[in-house]
Amino acid sequence: MNKFLENFLSKRVLPYFTILVIDLLMVVFSCFSIYLLRYGFGGLSVADVRQDGIVLALFLVFFNTVSFFIFRTFRGVLRFSSFVDLMQIVKALTLGYGITYTLVLIMNGFDIDFRLTTITAIAIFFVNMFLMIFSRILVKEVYETIMEKNTKSKNIFVYGTKEAGVSVAKALRGNKEFHWRVLGFISDESHMVGKEMMGVIVYANDEKIFNVLEKKEVKTIIVSPTKMEEIKNSDLLDKFLYHGISLLTTTPVDEWAETLTVKEVQIEDLLPRPPIKVNMQEIAENIEGKRVMITGAAGSIGSEIVRQVALFNPYNIILIDQAETPLHDMRLELQKKWRDLRTEIIVADVSNASRMEQIFVKTRPQYIFHAAAYKHVPMMEDNVSESIHTNIMGTKIMADLAVKHNVHKFVLVSTDKAVNPSNVMGCSKRICEIYIQSLAKHIEKNRQKSTQFITTRFGNVLGSNGSVIPLFREQIKNGGPVTVTHPEIIRYFMTIPEACQLVLEAGSMGNGGEIYIFDMGKPVKIVDLAKRMIRLSGMPNIKIEFTGLRHGEKLYEELLNCAEHTKPTHHEKIMIANVREYEYTEVSEIIDFLIKVSYDYNDMRTVKKMKEIVPEFQSKNSPFESVDRLLEKTTL
Repeated sequence: MNKFLENFLSKRVLPYFTILVIDLLMVVFSCFSIYLLRYGFGGLSVADVRQDGIVLALFLVFFNTVSFFIFRTFRGVLRFSSFVDLMQIVKALTLGYGITYTLVLIMNGFDIDFRLTTITAIAIFFVNMFLMIFSRILVKEVYETIMEKNTKSKNIFVYGTKEAGVSVAKALRGNKEFHWRVLGFISDESHMVGKEMMGVIVYANDEKIFNVLEKKEVKTIIVSPTKMEEIKNSDLLDKFLYHGISLLTTTPVDEWAETLTVKEVQIEDLLPRPPIKVNMQEIAENIEGKRVMITGAAGSIGSEIVRQVALFNPYNIILIDQAETPLHDMRLELQKKWRDLRTEIIVADVSNASRMEQIFVKTRPQYIFHAAAYKHVPMMEDNVSESIHTNIMGTKIMADLAVKHNVHKFVLVSTDKAVNPSNVMGCSKRICEIYIQSLAKHIEKNRQKSTQFITTRFGNVLGSNGSVIPLFREQIKNGGPVTVTHPEIIRYFMTIPEACQLVLEAGSMGNGGEIYIFDMGKPVKIVDLAKRMIRLSGMPNIKIEFTGLRHGEKLYEELLNCAEHTKPTHHEKIMIANVREYEYTEVSEIIDFLIKVSYDYNDMRTVKKMKEIVPEFQSKNSPFESVDRLLEKTTL
């Protein structure tokens, strides 16, 4: 019998017309049952009762049919009925019965004696409403009970007893896709502890909760999105992970489309600081209607800048990258998500001056986000000249073209590795910063302030190409070990969307020549990051191995040079770095000479020239440490 009901209820066996007929039969039954109960045993003739009852039933059927169509009460699937569906029934019956009762009053006004009192009409209405609502609830409860018994449901708890948590729990009930059984709630609010919600108990988030979870065989907790922001910095989060409790979360309730969207908690969700907020309105005012060029548009940062810019209704977006396949993937994504957006997808190398000149003439950009760069530290230690060509020469070409073609704003994406650089990549970005800032001051001094140059400097981005997060995920997936270079190595982190939003806001607030640094919060130990990811994976036996620092790598990244200081902006997470300024003519000459030297592909000579430009560049764990010793002797 249970199997029959399961098969019956799990299929769409009742068409709309059948549900409508059943609802109308309830209308007829309600009418005759109350009408006969009120009048059928009081000595009245059966003919009178039958005549008035039939006429009333016909009126009710006709007008309620109309109202059922208006409010679409029969269009839903009964087993998935919600509070909204039940309210539609109330509205439809109120309209149908209201019209019918009004018609009866009009008939009585014309001396047509129709036997229907107000109390009788109200009684029929409430019986009818009860039958229709009860039928939906009955089908829903029977379905959920039978499906729960006949499927292997997973026991879960929901963390959060406010609106978001309750919405998650309601969405899970009866959802065949997940097969989850909510056995309890966890709450931080003392007045909620011990109470019942949706038939289950609310528990406190104390040490006893783990005994409760073990007793009820619960290994999964769904955390409402608002609650996730509250607990990610608490000790409780690590305790959940320590006890092998897997955490899931959902997208914000107001972002649900038709159904609940559940996702695994990612390490990005557990960043130990509040999320960064930006002034989206100010950004929109700067970008709306503009021709926006983004270099490195297929990379982690560049592609996210593309997505962010696309939200602000630019006139068009010019995507430039030399990586053909990732750029093609970006084209497909834009066609899918922003079909009406004007885009120009261009495969080009920013260090190719003639090609970039041609692109500027054709596209006439007004706003440039320059994210094209080689960024992997060990790779650039082994490919010094390529770092010079793409990072430095590419930036110089783009900046000079921006001035020549009267670009309104030019935003350079830099890195914390440019501060007291210990590697070739970081030094190349510092030289880019020096050139951009000196150029900005030069055009301002000569009253040629056609282009505003802005530099943005931030740390590591969680989940970006080549970062530790994708690497750790792959290593965990393969059973380990997870490799960390040093037990004490720390890094600043932010998410890709956060980084790109801050880049956009810094670009909107800049007047020219500023180097903006972002408040990255507290630095994170990479080994702690690895431990959290291992716990999140549910595979606690995976080991961590320390492999030693790589070429050019240092234990601690810095966002400011020790001789630098900052001044605040109107955004609490964005500061302006006060750095030593350089004279443009001198900087331009030495960079041109550095580029010329790089074409000899003599790494030692090239790095020596870089260190002369940036004296604070001290190589770490690198063959170029010998150049430092040579320069020290020369200085002495």
